Amino acid sequence: MRSIKGKVVLIFHGEPKNNGKYLVSGTSGHSIWGLSINEKILAAEQKGAVAIFIINPSNNILLTTAVENSEKSNSNLVQQKNNSNKNIPVISIVPAVVKNIIGNKETAEITDAAKAGRPLKNTFIEKRIKLKLAYGNEKILAEASNIIGYIEGSDKKDEFVFLTAHYDHLGKHDGEIYYGADDDGSGTASVIEMAEAFVKAKKDGHGPKRSIVFMTVSGEEKGLLGSQYYAEHPVFPLASTTADLNIDMIGRVADGRNYDDSANYIYIIGDDKLSSDIKPITREVNEKYTKLVLDHQFDDPDEPDRIFYRSDHYNFAKKGVPIIFYFDGINKDYHKPSDTVDKINFGLMKKRVRYIFLTAWEIANRDKMLKRDLRLPEGIK
Repeated sequence: MRSIKGKVVLIFHGEPKNNGKYLVSGTSGHSIWGLSINEKILAAEQKGAVAIFIINPSNNILLTTAVENSEKSNSNLVQQKNNSNKNIPVISIVPAVVKNIIGNKETAEITDAAKAGRPLKNTFIEKRIKLKLAYGNEKILAEASNIIGYIEGSDKKDEFVFLTAHYDHLGKHDGEIYYGADDDGSGTASVIEMAEAFVKAKKDGHGPKRSIVFMTVSGEEKGLLGSQYYAEHPVFPLASTTADLNIDMIGRVADGRNYDDSANYIYIIGDDKLSSDIKPITREVNEKYTKLVLDHQFDDPDEPDRIFYRSDHYNFAKKGVPIIFYFDGINKDYHKPSDTVDKINFGLMKKRVRYIFLTAWEIANRDKMLKRDLRLPEGIK
């Protein structure tokens, strides 16, 4: 392999296929290189790259999510590699910018291959050009905390059920406040409400068998940093953590949701992974009490929006803890100042929270911990 030391590296999302199989994994499932852009970034940095361009060849405009992912990548590098002083720039660009750098012919060759998910005929394209890269580098030191509440269980107090949500958001930019009412004020408020319900149950003599941990984490918007820190430095043993039920946006109705009962649904993500015990519980609780439409649209890790990877349950799942992620979908106010409390559908949110509470109650009071008999899809680690 040729050296990339001192060079700017262009990285594409995804992983090419050959005869229906992904090149790295050799199977029908992605390897970690097709799932995680950070793995590619870290590898390029370690090989001596001076800057990285990330491109999705299908996007002719720079999507808001691309900018966010670029910011998260830079934040993640610092957090994951504490011994790294490089902090090289990671920049999201569009195909038009690539054409300006390496020319139309070469750009067409590599973007066509990337779109089709096939390997390049020539595995290495090198072109000597003069490139002036000007960028600003701002280093901000910040402290953030995960907040944990705990209710001790009765006869199974050394086993734990986690209820999680993130309390950070995008803050204030250009004088505008990003309120984050749905993302994730709805999740944080739900965790607090469920904590009150469990406390009341215990005071009334009906406390859970297992201990319940209520954790609101910070750093989610910067790359799941709070939950990542907890997973690496757990307060309660992960081996004794039977499940994490994570809530990230449950207060609204997704844009374009005009099928099934749009006012009576919730997206369920991850209940078919890690433990075969979870899905029967989610179904039985719903059929008995809430009768929501349980939508699994985002359950597939290869789903284009990659929702499975985008909230704090993911760091529990990587450690083998069974998870459920509750979600209401994307709406027009996502990551905008207009995500305000007046747009929350409190009736629907209440029903969803009741469903999550009853699911947690069932998991906390069953005779045995959830089995860990299923493996995450290949490539997730």
